[in-house]
Amino acid sequence: MILEGNRIILRRFKEDDLNDFYNYAKDESIGPNAGWKPHESIDESKEILNNFIKSEEVWAIHHKSDNKVIGSIGLHQDDKRKNINVRMVGYVLAKPYHNQGITTEAVKVIMDYAFNVLKVDLLSVYHFPFNLASKRVIEKCGFKFEGIIRKASKIYDSTIHDDVCYSLLKEEYFELIKTPNNY
Repeated sequence: MILEGNRIILRRFKEDDLNDFYNYAKDESIGPNAGWKPHESIDESKEILNNFIKSEEVWAIHHKSDNKVIGSIGLHQDDKRKNINVRMVGYVLAKPYHNQGITTEAVKVIMDYAFNVLKVDLLSVYHFPFNLASKRVIEKCGFKFEGIIRKASKIYDSTIHDDVCYSLLKEEYFELIKTPNNY
């Protein structure tokens, strides 16, 4: 499945993406914001990339004009919710592409897919309190603040963080996209 935005293509990862993947995954400012440690070697990235290739949940964010993979986005089961017709959005983007609206574009493309193709009832998304860039993406995409789940996530270095929780119901999504300049 290939999904397309104005500047990006969301597609399945492939082996040829290894160098692009490693280049952003080794950045010490990227992984910790999503709860994982920066990759220490290309072999580590290769192992994770192989899991992504097998997965139906994770897409590469391919930048059209630069012709390279600059991040990833996923639709996962939300372990915090029992409803099987819910998906959780997760994403990372290479630092040189921050503050350009690319993550917002990728999330909006995946929202369309989730609500129109997968027919999910609800999309959820979480960020750590210190990840203000992710908070801004979430707000620009129209997600509703639900609350803070305190001490919810233990990450790679054994630190425990709160999860700031947002969601969007399918009814809210379809209302949101009907309103010009609101989405």
